[in-house]
Amino acid sequence: MIDLVGIPQPNDAPEPGACVRIDRPKGPDGKDLGLCRIHLDPPHRKMPVFDVPLLRDLDQALDEIALDDSVKCLVIAGRDPLTFAAGADIETISKIDDPHVARRFCREGQKLFQNLYRMGRRGGGKLRTVAAVGGAVPGGACEIGLACDLIVIADHQKTRIGLPEVLLGILPAWGGSQRLPRRLGIVNALGAILAGKLYPARKALKLGLVDRMTKPEYLWEIADKIALGQQECRHRGRSGLGSRLTDKNPLFAAFVANQAQKGVMKKTGGRYPAALSVIPLVVRAPRVPIDKGLEAETEAIMPLTTSKVSESLVGLFLLKEESKKLAALPSGEKAARTARAAIIGAGVMGRGIASQMAERGIDVRLRDLDRSQLDAAEHFHRGEINKKLRRRRMGKHEAAQAIDRLEVTTNAGGFARCEIAIEAVAEKIQVKRAVLGELAEIMGPDAILASNTSSLSIDEIALELPHPERVIGMHFFNPPRKMPLVEIVRGEKTSDEVLARTARLALDLGKTPVVTKDCAGFLVNRVLGPYLDEAVRLMERGVNPILIDRALKRFGMPMGPCELIDEVGLDIAAHAGASLEAAYGERMKACRYLAPLLEAGQMGKKSGAGIFTWSGKKKSLKKNRKLPKPKGRFSMSEEAIIDRLVLAMVNEAARALQEEVVSGPRQLDLATVFGMGFAPFHGGVLRYADTRGHEDIVRHLEAVREEIERFEGVDGERIGRFTPVESLLQSSKSGILFHHAAA
Repeated sequence: MIDLVGIPQPNDAPEPGACVRIDRPKGPDGKDLGLCRIHLDPPHRKMPVFDVPLLRDLDQALDEIALDDSVKCLVIAGRDPLTFAAGADIETISKIDDPHVARRFCREGQKLFQNLYRMGRRGGGKLRTVAAVGGAVPGGACEIGLACDLIVIADHQKTRIGLPEVLLGILPAWGGSQRLPRRLGIVNALGAILAGKLYPARKALKLGLVDRMTKPEYLWEIADKIALGQQECRHRGRSGLGSRLTDKNPLFAAFVANQAQKGVMKKTGGRYPAALSVIPLVVRAPRVPIDKGLEAETEAIMPLTTSKVSESLVGLFLLKEESKKLAALPSGEKAARTARAAIIGAGVMGRGIASQMAERGIDVRLRDLDRSQLDAAEHFHRGEINKKLRRRRMGKHEAAQAIDRLEVTTNAGGFARCEIAIEAVAEKIQVKRAVLGELAEIMGPDAILASNTSSLSIDEIALELPHPERVIGMHFFNPPRKMPLVEIVRGEKTSDEVLARTARLALDLGKTPVVTKDCAGFLVNRVLGPYLDEAVRLMERGVNPILIDRALKRFGMPMGPCELIDEVGLDIAAHAGASLEAAYGERMKACRYLAPLLEAGQMGKKSGAGIFTWSGKKKSLKKNRKLPKPKGRFSMSEEAIIDRLVLAMVNEAARALQEEVVSGPRQLDLATVFGMGFAPFHGGVLRYADTRGHEDIVRHLEAVREEIERFEGVDGERIGRFTPVESLLQSSKSGILFHHAAA
């Protein structure tokens, strides 16, 4: 028996024995076949996870089977063919703050899966053990499959299997770092674990991660027959001469480890210690006994589970899961799925939104007055679908359906049956009002009217529209197919039902919704504005934009602010800056240093020139004659550059929280990571402030303000962005942090 005493349990933990269901299928003659099938079916979870109750009951079931001589083979299955398990319970992990408790949680899970392995023939036991998996099979769910003799997987678009633990700041610690390299070889295993890849069924079969693939409706039947020996199924794991020459070769392993470490350092700068910790475990796995490998796995995970990086990444994961609750209606039921939608405007945003909807099973009618825009949208959509078809992420039938679901038109007909309309037209309030006003006359009274505006007031847009309770903001970020966040902007009259239905649509598109108040810039653009503006002001003072970008990339941002401005487009950035300045006054006053570039039509990457000169995806900092001469040659350390830009964000984020733009610090942090790419290992802007300490934040804000006053000679509202907001001043004295206050 495994010992789970002291490990956090869910409040609604069921009685012992309730989390697994045991079937003993009979033969046609009614005789016992010697087959036992254990179904993971915890009553307190919509999706099974390996929490204390499930681990306890699975352990008890395996012990009983081990003592039952009539059992000749064993199948581990889920509640249904496409509901297996979502891995280890992340909430349990988030509650563990003692490394020794983390160690025991790891060891007891290893012991359980090792018991299963030893029951199987590959582990020297008498039973043939088969895992029948489908749907989501991440982390611990994949690891229990690896502990079985064979894995049969359901061929379905929902199926994904792999070990994503590194993305949470931890590592596969229930045998995954040891068994996966034995199956795939150290090169493929490292690639899978370091990237946190979740493979679709066909790719998993080709890679050798699973041994057989079948349609979901036949999954249990095929698994049963394989377990009984009625159907042949060869273990597809790596073995033989190739394994001895490579995986068990110390020189080859050392080379692979060295290359992997270089790759991780180049990509992350060492900010994610789990990736570095897992490399030696994987490369040594084929050369050490499994028990020693598991011990090493345990020692490696101990410092990671309670680290700040893991705390941040696990927190973000839980926040993303929490956002799914936004789709609940006031009654508690989940809002209905959108089946048909209208998109008005076939520009970059409109076509991207429409394409993703069509791919996700929604019938879309896309309208634009410009036929060439519609042609471009159709070409873009076909290109995206064909790309997935080539990469085998879609079948031919699915691809054909996705292409057929997108209809384009230049007229106003055909929208009456649509349940939601999203306008993505010019950022002018009269234009948006006119578009939504026309749709209001055509569509039913229950249809949602949504605006993709990035800066205009939803309440202002809703003025004079019938049924203003159905008007809402649905702000996608560019490029809309890739960016994971959608800001759902609630107007004063927006109803709860409309909010839930809009959130459900965002979730169905694979996005993470965050609800914001209707204010200028909403949340992300408001927090991002001072950050980008300070980068331009440093350029104006003579700081090299390459140095600015380098500093912020080392801080952890995916790209530097100067490159981001070119990527977004100087015209878009200038428009957003002007909107913020109009709303918030001098505190958000936009620097005009880049105005000559804008006047010359140099919009950034899309025009080939901006702050940088662009050739495709490559950039260079050639002398741009349209760029004004800087006001001197100013030298700053990386730390000073980071403080200048990041603290401007922190202060504005604290102000937005103070003004209740979002419901709390957790939602704000989620938006900053998913909407603007704030370094995930910091956990979001406010989590970063908490980790650094509010007293230190206030002290450095005041130092930056004094430096600006001394060297730039400005005062008043301009430096207001570096004047600590009241909530920061109070918390710096009380020691109550943003996330502690919200707990």
